[in-house]
Amino acid sequence: MPLSMVLPGEESVIDRISGKDDTKRFLNSLGFVEGTAVTVISEAAGNFIVGVLDARIAIGRKMANKIFVEKK
Repeated sequence: MPLSMVLPGEESVIDRISGKDDTKRFLNSLGFVEGTAVTVISEAAGNFIVGVLDARIAIGRKMANKIFVEKK
């Protein structure tokens, strides 16, 4: 399921990242790598605060839809 469907507070593991190579490289540089644990901290107006690799990162719904996760 896409990261945008995960409820705040739920921990998930990144299964795959879709999109063009540039998008995948950008998300990888932020720490969104397959097998990494992520937690949606909050969501407001389509923007997400996500905890990944001991950092908090803000991404929009469009980017969150490209990150596919499995619940832990």
